[in-house]
Formats: sequence, C-alpha cells, structure tokens
Amino acid sequence: MTHRVTLAITGASGMPYAMKLLSELLFQGCHVNLVISKAGILTLKQELDLMLSANIEQSRLKLIDKLNLVNSDNLKLYATADWFAPMASGSSVDDAMVVCPCSMASLAKIANGIGDDLITRSADVILKERKNLIIVPRETPFSAIHLENMLKLSRLGVAIVAPIPAFYNHPQTLEDVINFIVSRILDQLGINNSLTKRW
Repeated sequence: MTHRVTLAITGASGMPYAMKLLSELLFQGCHVNLVISKAGILTLKQELDLMLSANIEQSRLKLIDKLNLVNSDNLKLYATADWFAPMASGSSVDDAMVVCPCSMASLAKIANGIGDDLITRSADVILKERKNLIIVPRETPFSAIHLENMLKLSRLGVAIVAPIPAFYNHPQTLEDVINFIVSRILDQLGINNSLTKRW
C-alpha cells in the first residue's frame, strides 16, 4: 500500500476532485506532502470559495478546518518555490505522486523534464526514481500537443486518469461523480476504497 503521497494541485478546473482526494488520502492514514501552484490557489477560490495565502501554516490550518480533515498531522504543505522540500530530492521517501487537477502547462513541463518549480521538480524526481506518477488532466478538447505529451508520459508508465464520469453506476449527485473519479485515482495508488459501487 502507498503510505506517502505527494499531491500537487495546479490551476486547471477540478478542485472538488483534489479536495476529496486529499481528504480520502488522510482518512486512509497516508502522509501527504501537498503543493499548490499560484494558479491553483486562484482556482480554489473560484471553484470552492477557499482562499489560501502565502502563509503556509495558516493555509494548512485553513484547509484542515474547511475540509474537517482527519489525521491532519499527516498533512504537510509546501510553497512552490521551496527547493528544500523533501519531494525535490531523489532521496525522497514518497511512494507516489498525483497531479490533480493537472493543467496542460504543467503536463507539458513534466513531459519534457522542465522542473522549474516544486511541482514539476517533484514529478521529475518520481519519474527518475521510477515511482508511481498519476496525472489527472483537465482540459477539453485535447489538442495534438496535449495528447502527445500524455502519450510520452504513458510510455514511461505514468497513469493518465482523465476525470471522465461514468453513468453505468447511475450517479444521483455531484458527490457520486466526484467519488467515482477519486476512487479510480486511489485504485492507481493501490489504496482500497469503497467510494463507488464495484461490479
């Protein structure tokens, strides 16, 4: 089972997925190293009315309060410019990384080895150490550039989990739709969950 996860949140739409994933990872007892891009902070405000600041500890406490997070001692929040964060080093002990949601700019940088902030550097570390990287791309329609970048990463063993809802399980609420996607992400992490009905 995955015990230590880096969760990166970029500026694409899809913050409900990210927050549910964060909550579920902590509920499952995982240690989560969280990093949110500047655009991600803006999108959190737009989509969830969650306003974070440059103050890391203040923002961590706000996340804990807003989401009623359990196991909150397992949550560490890092600034995108924190090059001394553990995930920036090849000696990092994190088992996996999820970029959720992943903007096309972040996808392009990761696919081409451009580690110019903590998010893209952490992904570069995960790739070079041959650990589990999961990308949740949020854009539509995809251009050929987007698809080529995803294909490049897929060939390296990266799981591309597009947040495409299914309707065979008859979702009744928005939460059902969110849970379905988060369940698929957790499956890729090897974390047992019952967020959605199994066949």
